[in-house]
Amino acid sequence: MLDMVKQWFWFDWIMLALRLITSVSFILTTISFQEGLTLPLWIVIFWEIAAFSIPWVCLLLNYKYYLFTEILLYGGLCIFLTSLFPDAYSTFIVSAFLIAANSNHLSYHWTAPATVLVMPGIFHAVSPSNSYWVIITYYGLAYVLGFAFHLLIVNHRQNETIRKQNAVLEQYMSQIERITLAEERSRLSRELHDTVGHAYTSIIMGMETLRPELANETGIQRLDSLLEMGRKSIEEVRGYLHQMESPQQSLSLVQSLQKLGDEFQEHAQVDVSFRVFGEEYQLSLQAKMAFIRCLQESLTNAVRHGQATEITVSLQFEQQYTRLEVHDNGRGTKEWREGFGMNAMKERAMNLQGQVSVYTNSGDGTLVACTLPRQAEMADGLIRLLIVDDQPFIRESLRTLLDRYQDLNVDGLAEDGEQAVDLCGRLQPHVVLMDLDMPGMSGAEATKMIKQQWPHIRVLILTTFQDSGQALDVLRNGADGFLLKSTETLELANTIRLIHRGGTLIDQGMSHKIFEKFDESIESPQPKAADDYDLTTREIEILQLVAKGLRYKTIASKLYLSDGTVRNYASSAYLKLGVRNKEEAVQKALEIGITIS
Repeated sequence: MLDMVKQWFWFDWIMLALRLITSVSFILTTISFQEGLTLPLWIVIFWEIAAFSIPWVCLLLNYKYYLFTEILLYGGLCIFLTSLFPDAYSTFIVSAFLIAANSNHLSYHWTAPATVLVMPGIFHAVSPSNSYWVIITYYGLAYVLGFAFHLLIVNHRQNETIRKQNAVLEQYMSQIERITLAEERSRLSRELHDTVGHAYTSIIMGMETLRPELANETGIQRLDSLLEMGRKSIEEVRGYLHQMESPQQSLSLVQSLQKLGDEFQEHAQVDVSFRVFGEEYQLSLQAKMAFIRCLQESLTNAVRHGQATEITVSLQFEQQYTRLEVHDNGRGTKEWREGFGMNAMKERAMNLQGQVSVYTNSGDGTLVACTLPRQAEMADGLIRLLIVDDQPFIRESLRTLLDRYQDLNVDGLAEDGEQAVDLCGRLQPHVVLMDLDMPGMSGAEATKMIKQQWPHIRVLILTTFQDSGQALDVLRNGADGFLLKSTETLELANTIRLIHRGGTLIDQGMSHKIFEKFDESIESPQPKAADDYDLTTREIEILQLVAKGLRYKTIASKLYLSDGTVRNYASSAYLKLGVRNKEEAVQKALEIGITIS
């Protein structure tokens, strides 16, 4: 009840004061004329106190309870006193005003006749000396004034609601603008870094390699001039990238969320408390933006739809995941409906292999939980590589070529598959460049072991010959790409970046030979069992969902995977099955008995 009183407006205090003054004067008047009472004084005073307090308490709970108790208790008291003192009917005038002021919806249909017509009739019946029409006039004017006061209250409440909603929307739009600008700056920074920056770096490195071939001084001077111009240009690009960084990106996740909560509390006038559990660690920019967007959407929904007054934000840093919980004391709902904002939150989380959950019930508020697996951001955006080849010259050449790129770093070299598996366990590289033909453990065997133990490590096969059978086997073992060693350096670097981002790439000539092999197998089919295709559990699961007619995006949502990851699994399964599209994959899966028709 105290919490309700804290939320009162000026009109609530006016009605309480009016009621209190009337009741006190009522009690004092009763004491002055106690000799004319037919009941003991203490019973009448107790009745008057109950007629004041009980309807007021009922008004805090529900206006319908108030209307009944006001008419029965206060009206009954006025009728009793009017039977003894004819002028006491005037005390119900204040009650008629309060009844009209606190009526709502369809209650006017019965409170108006009861107050303006029925009550005057009862007062006239118990005290015929009072004019019925005079009483109706007094009560009617009081009821009309009360109704006008009610309209004033409704107008004030609507204006207050609109003001709060506008404040929430302004805060929401402000955060949307900040996040949009931050994401656009990040996107432009990456684009400039990956295109202009790498182009200048390649030009500078290329010109440096030409220096020994220039025989005369004029050529060397021209080369120096070009190098100087290239270096100045790339420094300018780096300066632009630095200027494009948002001030918010320099803040940690805790600082960013705390700032967002403080700003929302200031503008929306709700109590937002923030708690942190565990020691903060570095997160990727995408994860950071996902948490900020989740908190922003949750705060806005809590006030706009849940009408919450208190919101608790908890951020947990665990060893395997990071979790954000937003719990409000709003009204909640039995049937939760997801809007555009909530769908966007879930899509962001799924793209990071995480999930967003909502728990709500009518009267119990709402809890929004966003959980993302721990994915620490790579220092300076480096892609760490492991080169595996039995030829020392090839290993060193690849290291020299790839070290020219600022975002690629060779962490280790291995001369066979066994050493590759060992280094993967110790170095945890992002991408492995794997040769196939090596003494001891082959590249195909090493790829299979690496994928079984560390599925997150990407494997790109680099080989000399276009052996379609060997390529198919290694792709079935989990390889993420297949290139020939004769590929140009820039294409190799771009392929590594693609593989690291979750993509899959197969050399064009090799892909043609693989599909030719599929065509041959179709012409002379041989029955095979599901085990003969080396399908993984996840690939079989995705094939079963594809057979049910589900789209990749729906499958990704169902399995809490990103859309790209589902496509990669499906592509790998199609290659292993020797099919080209969904329809052929479903038919093939039915033939080998891994789906239910």
